[in-house]
Amino acid sequence: MSNQELALTAIGGGMTPERAGSWAPALKALGDPVRLRLLGEVAASPGGEACVCDISGPFDLSQPTISHHLKVLREAGLVTSERRATWVYYRVNSDALAQLAAVLSDLAAVVGEPTSCEVAE
Repeated sequence: MSNQELALTAIGGGMTPERAGSWAPALKALGDPVRLRLLGEVAASPGGEACVCDISGPFDLSQPTISHHLKVLREAGLVTSERRATWVYYRVNSDALAQLAAVLSDLAAVVGEPTSCEVAE
């Protein structure tokens, strides 16, 4: 059995529509440079959590815009949130990131071995 076949077996026969659909929102959320930077800011914050007021400094965006981007990250499952009085504090969902890393690693394993294709003439 080739490396590719082993990798496909390891990820349950390949990327099913259900699995692709479940990870697409997270990948889409990370496809925006602002959201990717925000995720990094939250992760690097003291105690691993931050509110909008803590991380808005490096961004040339309004607080409501930053809150919107954090909401997208939350809806994608990449951060969790907790309301404390008038502020919402965000934490990186490390379990979701680990699972996403595993999905990407599985895909990398599949493409690690080139396949041969016949060229139609």
